[in-house]
Amino acid sequence: MSAGEMTAGNQPAPAISIQSAPFDVAAEMAALSGTLRGRSGAIVTFTGLCRDEGGRLTGLELEHYPGMAEAEIGRVVEAAQDRWPLQAVRVIHRHGLVAPGDGIVLVVTAASHRVAAFEAASFLMDYLKTKAPFWKREHLADGTMGGWVEATGADDEAASRWA
Repeated sequence: MSAGEMTAGNQPAPAISIQSAPFDVAAEMAALSGTLRGRSGAIVTFTGLCRDEGGRLTGLELEHYPGMAEAEIGRVVEAAQDRWPLQAVRVIHRHGLVAPGDGIVLVVTAASHRVAAFEAASFLMDYLKTKAPFWKREHLADGTMGGWVEATGADDEAASRWA
């Protein structure tokens, strides 16, 4: 389903992708903007990037359960649409090996007003950071595999504000 299609409840259908390929933020923005045809007052984008952690990492390997991850993200996007008057939502999450500087996640929200777009994007990212069914494993600069990355206490605290 594209971001411009409507669901049965007259809510914008979320466009959710889980992919190994890099995403093009400008192309995603242009596609979403094209579906809105000037109706939106605010579009918020967030791009989460892979860090090198001070040169310690050569990448992050992300794993997920196909089908389950899309369904879980879809449920949270629906919760965001119920909470805020969104006109469009786009979520892309990468899997596989992601190099430092490359995008891991893209969240785009559109609404008539900026507060709804910002809050919905923040809500979605807090979920993706703490509860989405993805597992990240570090690839270390010395050629070894590092540990699995867990959400931090600060991530959990940020997500708790939406409960």
